[in-house]
Amino acid sequence: MPTLHTLNRGPSHASCLEECLSTMANDDTLLLIEDGVYWALPSHISVLNDVSHIRALKADVLARGLHQLSGTELVDDDGFVGLCTQHDRVVSWF
Repeated sequence: MPTLHTLNRGPSHASCLEECLSTMANDDTLLLIEDGVYWALPSHISVLNDVSHIRALKADVLARGLHQLSGTELVDDDGFVGLCTQHDRVVSWF
């Protein structure tokens, strides 16, 4: 019963990420959206080492001018919808 977790808070809200990570199971997916995409920067990605499936919303990455993301697959809006349908539930962290 995998869950899709969407996180829209960046590194200045580390407690939000900590709460999210504490609830995640191995087969869950973390989708970084809005300012959450900053977690995929090389300076922050290490906190996500235990997350097997990490994605970032491409439009939000591009809107923030980010280019050097580590270990993160980018998804477009159709990919976001696909992730929602592939998981049993969606939990938003903000």
